[in-house]
Amino acid sequence: MRTWLTDRFGLAVPLVGAPMVGVGAGRLAAAVSAAGALGVLGVPPAAPTPWVAEQAAVAGEGGRPYGIGLMAWALPGNPAQLDAVLAARPPLAAVSFGPYAGYVDELRQAGITVVTQAGTTDEARAAEQAGVDVVVARGAEAGGHGRNDVGTLPLLESVLDAVRIPVLAAGGISTARGLAAVLAAGAAGAWVGTAFLGCTETTIPQEATERVLQAGETDTSYGRVFDVAQRLGWPPEYGGRAIRNAFFDRWVGHEAELASDDDARAALDAARRDADYDTAYVYAGQGVGMIRERRTAADVVAAFGAAEELLTRFTN
Repeated sequence: MRTWLTDRFGLAVPLVGAPMVGVGAGRLAAAVSAAGALGVLGVPPAAPTPWVAEQAAVAGEGGRPYGIGLMAWALPGNPAQLDAVLAARPPLAAVSFGPYAGYVDELRQAGITVVTQAGTTDEARAAEQAGVDVVVARGAEAGGHGRNDVGTLPLLESVLDAVRIPVLAAGGISTARGLAAVLAAGAAGAWVGTAFLGCTETTIPQEATERVLQAGETDTSYGRVFDVAQRLGWPPEYGGRAIRNAFFDRWVGHEAELASDDDARAALDAARRDADYDTAYVYAGQGVGMIRERRTAADVVAAFGAAEELLTRFTN
């Protein structure tokens, strides 16, 4: 399974562990990288510089390539995060969801491979014009934040035709079958988050893990409820896909009212502290129905490695 991605970073499996804020810090990224894929740690929007430096050190302590993911919309309010990434010099940096183009050259000049996530073909074209090294075609099936406009397969097909830079696929890729499918289509690899949600190296509470293991493929919903309740500055075009719960059902369609409801905000904050996931959120994609047991990151990466046999079978 040799691709641009494996050659660029010396990987055994053409797979990137997506940056998942609040789920996977340096430890998970390090475990994914140690297993032969590329782990990426996600930086929370308000994270201070020492946190970024500390987690980058953890992610890179095994000597394997790793990445750091930044939220472009948050950087104007916390520019020191970019400085921390430049100081850490990870092999890869992801800057997505907002005005990222102004950061591309500085990162590349530091010798860092730059990637951004695109939810439409036009976004992918703009990414190529901005000078990124690789673009992620992120379909609507994906967990966490992004667009909900186009499914993974039609988006991937269109983006592959539209750009000349390498393309990774994201959204609903939870097993070796999914990885084999996107590689066969022409992707350089897969950008995967939900498949790692059940891993022992995550930072989420046990109660959240249980929600993940119990969820089915139809148990996620997309919207802005949790962001509006927390008064987060996510651009409105980027909602989030999470496991559906009572809080989401109460407020979906009533976001304008929610934006000024201090009681609802307090309830969500308390639920996050108390690990009450009838109110608090667990971001996950539509592939969550295939996550049925606790595994290590190494187990997950090894399972994706079976894509090689599938591809060989298809070509024989």
